Amino acid sequence: MKKLQNLASLGIILIGFLTLSNLTAQTTSSSSLYFPPIGEENWEKMPVNQTGWDQGKLGEFLAWMETTNTRAFIILKDGKIVVEEYSGNRLTGLGPMNESSLWYWASAGKTLTATLIGIAEEEKLLKRNDRTQKYLGKGWTAMSSKQEKAIRLIHHLTMTTGLNDQGVDLDDPDPSSLTFLAKPGSRWSYHNAPYTLLKNVLEVASGQSFETYFKEKIGDPIGMGGFWQRTGKNHVFYSNARSMARFGLLLLAQGQWEGKQLVNRSFIREMTSSSQGLNPSYGFLTWLNGQSFFKLPAVQRQIEGALVPSAPKDMFQAMGRNGQFLMVVPSENLVIVRMGAHSDTSLIPYLLIRDIWDRFAPVIQKD
Repeated sequence: MKKLQNLASLGIILIGFLTLSNLTAQTTSSSSLYFPPIGEENWEKMPVNQTGWDQGKLGEFLAWMETTNTRAFIILKDGKIVVEEYSGNRLTGLGPMNESSLWYWASAGKTLTATLIGIAEEEKLLKRNDRTQKYLGKGWTAMSSKQEKAIRLIHHLTMTTGLNDQGVDLDDPDPSSLTFLAKPGSRWSYHNAPYTLLKNVLEVASGQSFETYFKEKIGDPIGMGGFWQRTGKNHVFYSNARSMARFGLLLLAQGQWEGKQLVNRSFIREMTSSSQGLNPSYGFLTWLNGQSFFKLPAVQRQIEGALVPSAPKDMFQAMGRNGQFLMVVPSENLVIVRMGAHSDTSLIPYLLIRDIWDRFAPVIQKD
């Protein structure tokens, strides 16, 4: 009996040691990240020969990227710049971008908004399970009071409001365009209007303009420039590629920037995990890889397999029209930014991101 007790004690000690080791490894990974200085153009670089990547294949990959109307492309490894390239636009004849050039994020900006919701919740300005009516008032839709009361902020974050997405302008947040189709939480639909209304929610909850709240909570603390602008009926973010990379680095560091926790770590984990079973490849306004199936905007059909089969399973992405991509790969300590145009004008050009990873995966694969 004593021997069994000793073995049990040893097992507990071993489990504790392994748990501590895992925590230490995670902490080491986070603490080993480089953060570029705020208010300066200097950004430490990592030579390709220090990455362990295949330099020949990287050259072939970058040459191919030039054919995709990519205007800005950045790869960070451990927070340091390995690749930073800018080019012109073959479709429009626009000249090349540079480090200061601004470009639109399109729907990639949704992940920025989700992050702000997480910060506001941590500050107890709102709760994700609050009724939307609490912030937008009664009559923010054309539905009955009972139907409207059922919609909560979490449904906006997960694209499960149940609002009608058929035969209406999906960008129009006017109450007349927001009618009932399904019970909230029972149907996934990529609907821009309910997302756009989160801007109003944050303004009411914080008592500040959306732009001011963003600048105070994310922009200034990580040295991220850019601005929000109404584009059509959408609220779109514009910045240079380096600012997008800074935001990606914040997510890679699980909401921490140089030792200061700006976003709750647990919220980042929730935001980048399956938020519902209707489309497991979608978190909080963020796309996920490595799930069993996915759905695309305007398509209710379930597509089996991962969104990007050749990419690491733990990758998550902010994605927008014409291939505005912010890709974060925790297992590789990678942040990848792609800005530009593309002939695929779908809301989420997933075929382009698949093409990118079909060609980039061999570059970083280890023998």
